[in-house]
Amino acid sequence: PVQRRDAVLRALRDHPISQRRACVLIGVDPKTVRREKPPDNPEIREEMHKIAEKRRRFGYRRVGIMLERKGMIMNEKKLYRIYREEGLSVRRRRGRKRARGSRTPMPVPLRPNQRWSLDFLSDTFGACRKFRILAVNDDCCRENLALIADTSISGARVARELDALVRIYGKPACIVSDNGTEFTSKAILKWANENGVEWHYIDPGKPQQNGYIESFNGSLRDECLNEDIFDSL
Repeated sequence: PVQRRDAVLRALRDHPISQRRACVLIGVDPKTVRREKPPDNPEIREEMHKIAEKRRRFGYRRVGIMLERKGMIMNEKKLYRIYREEGLSVRRRRGRKRARGSRTPMPVPLRPNQRWSLDFLSDTFGACRKFRILAVNDDCCRENLALIADTSISGARVARELDALVRIYGKPACIVSDNGTEFTSKAILKWANENGVEWHYIDPGKPQQNGYIESFNGSLRDECLNEDIFDSL
């Protein structure tokens, strides 16, 4: 429709014909030509590029959540159209992960609840059935706040477990995690926004940036997971 409208405007500019005649020749409703062109939303497009530079793997839905935090709310179809027009579609990665781009400096924990760290471990039970463990640590006092084990833990489940921990320990100022799908899901983005918690993602392929919980995971695996055989959860 946009190309046909432009064709009508070019015909009116280059040839001495009426608007109605040009619309009949090209097959366009005259109302679409008379109607003023909708605003291009330059401020939204600019903000989209800023988000995409910082969050390289975010699709249009998660970009929309980030825009809502800044008060820019729009229809999902319009959001997708602008997202595609700006060429921000995420390409599928192949091969091993590589560090891409930089992240803001991680805050140093000086008191409890200033920074929590999250990570997953995996093991098997029964006939080689896998299960996962979500570990949540307080980086200041090196205290393990929770170990949640299940065969499947989604982003929504992580958000629910964080709500339970906040009721017990209080709200953290910052949470650190890797770029796993559970931690970058819409449920987690919504939870961080509603609770006012800063979420820091480490660089892909660099677990040493989340060294406190990696050290805890190593001890848990050496002293528990590698020493015991599990029949069930």
